[in-house]
Amino acid sequence: MPIVHRRRARAALLAALILPVALASATPAFAAPAAGGDVELRQALEQVVARGSVGAFADVRDENGHWAERAGTARLGGTQPVPHDPNFRMGSTTKSFVATVVLQLVGEGRLSLEDPVERWLPGVVPNGDGVTVRQLLNHTSGLYDYSQDKDVPLYGEEFLRNRYHTYTAEELVRLALRNPPYFAPGKGWRYSNTNYFLAGMIIKKVTGSSYGEEITRRILRPLGLGRTVVPGTSPAIPGRHAHGYMPLSMEPGATMADVTRFNPSVAGAAGEMISSAGDIQRFFAALLQGKLLRPAQLAEMTRTVDISHDTGVPGLGYGLGLEVRRLSCGVDSLAHGGSSPGFHTYVGNTRDGRRQVVLSVTGMNKDESRAAAVALVDTLLCGKNGRS
Repeated sequence: MPIVHRRRARAALLAALILPVALASATPAFAAPAAGGDVELRQALEQVVARGSVGAFADVRDENGHWAERAGTARLGGTQPVPHDPNFRMGSTTKSFVATVVLQLVGEGRLSLEDPVERWLPGVVPNGDGVTVRQLLNHTSGLYDYSQDKDVPLYGEEFLRNRYHTYTAEELVRLALRNPPYFAPGKGWRYSNTNYFLAGMIIKKVTGSSYGEEITRRILRPLGLGRTVVPGTSPAIPGRHAHGYMPLSMEPGATMADVTRFNPSVAGAAGEMISSAGDIQRFFAALLQGKLLRPAQLAEMTRTVDISHDTGVPGLGYGLGLEVRRLSCGVDSLAHGGSSPGFHTYVGNTRDGRRQVVLSVTGMNKDESRAAAVALVDTLLCGKNGRS
């Protein structure tokens, strides 16, 4: 495949992967989806599938209730529908969990957002004295994105041959940092998954525990997120789930490979986690309603860098592990979506966390399907589905 196609493929597939009192008692209870389904939502999901995906599941919660729908099939070419309320790889939504733990440590006085990386990871990052923890979390560090390195196989036949390989964070950071930075720290914005591998390493240096252990102790257990896991090196998706598929090239009609199972250490703190729609909604509701962070740290998380020019998306800002997107109705959505081989996750929350959308799509291989998914989240958060 020509190198230009290869680069576009890598960027399209993993730009988002790899483009935070008793908490349980304070967390809102979530009811089961309303019976009878929602015809308009189902038809919209069918459009997401028809425009270039295998399956889709959407879960919506707002002041009027909770409902969910699905479209497409669990397997490419199969007849079984997408499971109702499946587990799925959530990709870079992981970053919101990692950033939450870092900000909790800031609130505890164990870490500062202005600490240089060199303080915690001496000798790891060239010019580590000039890169701060804040710059890691909001992608203003300028550090090269490891997922773009030629020796990290994240696409096509290379990925299939290497998908059970175990990587360490240190190994992937070394591969990234042998490449020159995109810009001097603080002098621009560019999404780089390397930043979150470093954030995970800092969590371990500060606490003595891995970022996954800290996420589990500080977030998953207190909130009762029993379907969310930090899988480490396990290739399996636990529980009911659809299969994920990835095109082996960017050519029209390219073969779609089943990539449901792979070793997620290649994503690590940048995007390895597995969850469900309900767990993701419960997490963001607790986060935005101040149940996970102190007010000062939540304010830091939601203070954004304007990235509309960098991304071409009007009204888009990036905070600390959190995207703030201005919707068509003038309302802001605070969330973080993600991509992982075979899976795409779209998330939206109003600022008060009371209106929420999670959309999981499998086997997405066309821009038209991505556009339909983004438009659907906007429509649902803006209350244009007839339920508001």
